Amino acid sequence: MPTYNKLVRDKIPEIIEASGKEFRTKQLNEDEYIKELRTKLDEEIIEYQEANTDEQALEELADVLEIIHSLAVVHGSNFEAVEEIRKAKQIKRGGFQEKIFLIDVED
Repeated sequence: MPTYNKLVRDKIPEIIEASGKEFRTKQLNEDEYIKELRTKLDEEIIEYQEANTDEQALEELADVLEIIHSLAVVHGSNFEAVEEIRKAKQIKRGGFQEKIFLIDVED
């Protein structure tokens, strides 16, 4: 039996059960949950970086967004508040649309 030891989406146990396979899960406490969300975020970012097509990249970005939604909640907020912070930073400092690469700054 393969061992995964990782955070999975909420409906994964139902999907495994429907396939007729045996499995074990456990409910994480809050500290474990935050740790595993951070681990999952790292995993999904690596998968995004390794994506070979736009379709794969968008799938991985969707996974990253799902994790960001969950992390916003564990930090006492929600995705909408994170988006407002993002917008304020974009107004103040800009985004990344102009593809500017800073080489150096004179002291």
